[in-house]
Amino acid sequence: MQEVNQEKIKLRGAIRNIYKKTGKAINDYQMIKEGDKVLVGVSGGKDSLSLLKVLILRKRHVPIDFKLKACFIESRFMPVEKNLLEEYFREQEVEYAVKQLDIETPGEKRCFWCSWNKRKILFQTAKELNCNKIALAHHLDDIVETILMNLFFHGEVSSMKPVIELFGGELSIIRPFCYLEKREIEKFYSQFAFPPLIHNCPYAQDSRRLLIKNTISLLKKEFPHIKVNIFRALRKEKIKKDYLL
Repeated sequence: MQEVNQEKIKLRGAIRNIYKKTGKAINDYQMIKEGDKVLVGVSGGKDSLSLLKVLILRKRHVPIDFKLKACFIESRFMPVEKNLLEEYFREQEVEYAVKQLDIETPGEKRCFWCSWNKRKILFQTAKELNCNKIALAHHLDDIVETILMNLFFHGEVSSMKPVIELFGGELSIIRPFCYLEKREIEKFYSQFAFPPLIHNCPYAQDSRRLLIKNTISLLKKEFPHIKVNIFRALRKEKIKKDYLL
């Protein structure tokens, strides 16, 4: 795998944009602190590889000592060039674990089962590798789409939080890309010689999520800040409870 020499990477253009926005999210929500051990969930897709790369850059540039590790969960429904991915981990000098997920649940429950069990495997791997943080590559688009899906189809106001503490604070899930749109991540990804590692899951196309995605895209033409506004609306201090009575 061809990779840009770490020492030659300049924080400019798309790289600087992602680096700064990710750093702001990390600082705003105190996602990574001195001595943290962060396990990055890496699927082999653009988002998770970009997250790992940004955190590697951050580790090189900020005066905070934290450890980075990676976990790849292999599944027969999402074939990935595992050898290339493992080679990349070694090139970046990132300790990693490869886990196996066997999906047997049929029908509509398959996606829920897959997601739930991947999360369970990440929790177990974090414990095995002595990590206290799990970093996931969910971005602003993911978060906003989830907010609207929960509102429209489940009748509840809920979303993916930038930081979630679990097990009495022993483990936290962090989402450093919470301020970034997918298009920004794709620009960042294009700056590096990542090979195509992943094939799309045949069950990934959710018609309801696609409807929400298209609706947001349409509204964004008239209201450019719609994603940020929806994201901000879920902050505790932004919720006006008097209107909910």
